[in-house]
Amino acid sequence: MRTLEIVHRTRYEYAAPVTLGEYRLMFRPRDSHDLRLLHTGLTIEPAARVRYIHDPFGNSIAIASFAEDPVTALEFVSTTRLEHYGVQPDIAPIEDYAHNLPFSYLAEEAPDLQRCVERAYPDPNAMISTWAKQFMEGEHGNETFAVLERMCLGIQKTLKYAMRFEIGTQPPAHTLETGSGTCRDYALLMMEGVRSLGLAARFVTGYLYDPALDTAPGAAATPAHPHAWLEAYLPGAGWVEFDPTNGMVGSERLIRVAVGRDPDQAMPIKGSFLGAAGIGINAIVDVQVHTLAPLETPPVKSPA
Repeated sequence: MRTLEIVHRTRYEYAAPVTLGEYRLMFRPRDSHDLRLLHTGLTIEPAARVRYIHDPFGNSIAIASFAEDPVTALEFVSTTRLEHYGVQPDIAPIEDYAHNLPFSYLAEEAPDLQRCVERAYPDPNAMISTWAKQFMEGEHGNETFAVLERMCLGIQKTLKYAMRFEIGTQPPAHTLETGSGTCRDYALLMMEGVRSLGLAARFVTGYLYDPALDTAPGAAATPAHPHAWLEAYLPGAGWVEFDPTNGMVGSERLIRVAVGRDPDQAMPIKGSFLGAAGIGINAIVDVQVHTLAPLETPPVKSPA
């Protein structure tokens, strides 16, 4: 078990005054059997009215509303402390009927999973489907877990990671054609590949803890960025995490914040503003994820 602190700072600087609209923020990690929140804090400048809701996927969303006064900067700082238990995936519980591909979900689960099975992006000349089928061959053949693991590792090994700051996620076919993308592009590609095999998959955003970037107390940590990966639903095992950017499956380093059928439903920050056409914007994103020493229980003094 690790105790982690996450500080996520996003700042927008505008070349001319703008009027801020409503912003939807997804910063709060999803409590679960492998993750327990200890503290969450959110500061916003300029000051905002904040209310919280749960969306259809159970994500916690902070909705920030601002006064109509023009501003030249907007900043969000989210601070979270949590315990991460790092439950590793165990392929043994996968139900016998789902052990090999292809298979069909049971009638009691299929209606709830259907929208996560449906393909959502164009597949010209069956490019994605053909690409995904290649992973049906290899060690352990068409065993479900082995196929998905090969696909996850295949993306990491054959595609070139390229940082991209444009808003949105590129179509999976474009990622294959160019052979490159960001973590969100990799996640969407594998998600559509998994769906082409008849499995339910959903997009995940959150944070990645990298022990190599951890620093001694008081030292400046190396900045990171929000991360994206996917989950596939395997009967008996449930939603299993796959991170094709790092070639990891169910890693304790992944900290879930939001899930959705599509990347747009799990964006950490979504909002709008009114200002001059073509106004210049400088966006600064800084994410720090590091370990904290566990809280010590004060010793109990024996009566004299």
